[in-house]
Amino acid sequence: MAYAEVNGVRLWYETHGSGRPLVLLHGGYGATEDFAPIRPALATRRRLIAVDLQGHGRTADVDRPLRYESLADDVAALLGRLDLTGVDLLGYSLGGGVALRTAIQHPGLVRRLVLVSTPYRQRGWYPEVLAAMVAQDERAGERMRGTPAHEVYRRIAPRPQDWPRLWARSADLLRRDYDWSAQVAALDTPTLLVYADADAIPVTHVAEFYRLLGGGRRDAGRDGTDRPVSRLAVLPGLTHADILTSPALPGVVLPFLTHPLGTPG
Repeated sequence: MAYAEVNGVRLWYETHGSGRPLVLLHGGYGATEDFAPIRPALATRRRLIAVDLQGHGRTADVDRPLRYESLADDVAALLGRLDLTGVDLLGYSLGGGVALRTAIQHPGLVRRLVLVSTPYRQRGWYPEVLAAMVAQDERAGERMRGTPAHEVYRRIAPRPQDWPRLWARSADLLRRDYDWSAQVAALDTPTLLVYADADAIPVTHVAEFYRLLGGGRRDAGRDGTDRPVSRLAVLPGLTHADILTSPALPGVVLPFLTHPLGTPG
């Protein structure tokens, strides 16, 4: 568990387990602690490198806007400091956007990509969800004091007083329109998309995302030889808020990371 100085950010990361590296990127307002429910299962097969992104967890904010692109460059710089290439990335929500941008901007670093509850464009969220997120400000952060996420932040953040600021800066990030469909369609990194069946992202967007990755275009054939290298999993009985707590998540992630491409599994 250590800090790395990258791109003007003192980035916190911690490691667990052994084996091929799997980088874990948390969601908005979260921290590496978000992965605690599934970390033991993942660590049985992988060396986990969990990162606190700019302004989150143990990584203090800096005088730089929150942007998916710069956060992705931070992750790439950390991997460079650790002399790692060909890593697997797993990102959830905000962290999923960062993981996707890392694969787009630094394709040589990423072997396989797992995106959990992640849209590929700003309007991939349900309209009411997006409207609520972009309306957040420091007052919203004040109202969220005492929540589990705030209690973690209060305990571990270098400047706990920055909690309201994090909400305002996150809303600024989410207000920026983006559509990465062209880059997704050109992506050659094998990707697993994972969603809850009652996620904050409509199933129509999920299907569009999978199709951009080459999935959902044809039957795989009797022996599965026409199966796309990218995969899709929809986990039942879950929501955007609790998908990271489900043992079903490592149950679909680990086979994708370990099975040879092009084979059933």
